[in-house]
Amino acid sequence: MRPVAPSVPPPSAPGPPPRLGLGATLSLVVASMVGTGVFTTTGLLVDDIPSAPGLLLCWAVAGLASLAGALCYAELGTAMPQSGGEYRFLSVLVHPALGFLSAFVSLVVGFAAPLAALALAFGSYLAAVVPDVPASVSAPVLVVGASALNAWRVSAGARVHAGLTVLKVGAIIGLIGAGMALGDPAGLDRGDSLSDVVATPGFALGLVYVSFSYTGWNAAAYVTGEVRDPARTLPRALVAGTALTTVIYVALNAAFLMATPLDTLRGREDVGHVAATALFGTMGGKLMSLIIAVGLVSTVGALVVTGPRVYEAVGRSYPALRLLARRRGREGGPAHAIALQASLALVFMAGASLRELLGYIGFTLSVFSALTVGSLFVLRRQGTVAPFRTWGYPFTPLVFLALMGWMVGSAVWVTPWVLAGAAATCVVGLVLHRLTTAMARDVARG
Repeated sequence: MRPVAPSVPPPSAPGPPPRLGLGATLSLVVASMVGTGVFTTTGLLVDDIPSAPGLLLCWAVAGLASLAGALCYAELGTAMPQSGGEYRFLSVLVHPALGFLSAFVSLVVGFAAPLAALALAFGSYLAAVVPDVPASVSAPVLVVGASALNAWRVSAGARVHAGLTVLKVGAIIGLIGAGMALGDPAGLDRGDSLSDVVATPGFALGLVYVSFSYTGWNAAAYVTGEVRDPARTLPRALVAGTALTTVIYVALNAAFLMATPLDTLRGREDVGHVAATALFGTMGGKLMSLIIAVGLVSTVGALVVTGPRVYEAVGRSYPALRLLARRRGREGGPAHAIALQASLALVFMAGASLRELLGYIGFTLSVFSALTVGSLFVLRRQGTVAPFRTWGYPFTPLVFLALMGWMVGSAVWVTPWVLAGAAATCVVGLVLHRLTTAMARDVARG
């Protein structure tokens, strides 16, 4: 295998030993994906896609796009089996500045903002069961608690979110079964016809919102350096986790639509609670809300595990940011990186609405996912033969890039503010890169 050219500053310290097997890595992917989005997004989509078949197709197309991206990331990850995800891939294959920028975007958009949204959704569902505990209290407590747990011991955090992932998926399967058994099948054909919504900008914008729900299909790529036998484990975890989640999402949304009319779901951010109440009554709705709240804890834990590994990789490469790679105990996570992510999430909690967060997150991450998948062509052009080869190359990455281009272009057309938000984030990231590289040069001279 031809080695990949090291166009990124080499790590200043070795990473942690690999501890994660297939089970833990697969649960990390599923836990990262199955979170607040699937329990909130559908209600926000009804205005843009007023069609039950259109909504289901939107979830299915976004899942296929994520699967195509997962296949491409699997090849990139096995070619460069170190933690860091997009940061490592883009730094090595394109330019260190772009890799650094992707890491900054991951911090702000890929992890801190979704972490805030997840925690707030947890608080909302918990408040439906325990009204005396408002989301403004429970959400930050969850972020701080999950962060402290993973800073203390990685394996403990992995075991906790693996167990909660099983509980969450079990609850979802139960809700799917109840929807199919007790719901009205006519709900799957309500609203406008499929042909009237698919070719519209609203459908593409819906894909941007739904892409937030699929955020995490690339989670295992961020912790590749901590995965045992990554050449076999990484592709299996990425592909199986994404495929399983896609099936779950489409089936769960079918259950929502069978349980509740479109107009009832319109604008609701707690569609899981609405559907469960329609199926099981008030007490059943509260029980399902409690299960969803507990399940969201696993997704918060997954983001706390994956995100800081990106910043830790940056800290090992850039002396000015080496603090992000310090304070890792014998079995603990990168405490300073975890603390930084948690602090930003707490700031986001006091900021934008869920719809604004979904648009900002989905748009920005779609751009950088497209750049990363595009770097696969660079890897192939270099002649590198990775242990895993993307199925259907070059059509798989081309389909992914076409879908991302359609989504991004439609989002700019319909909601141009997302471009301004993404551009502002990138400007701050590039300025930070200039400062860190300048400091590194000064240290080298002096």
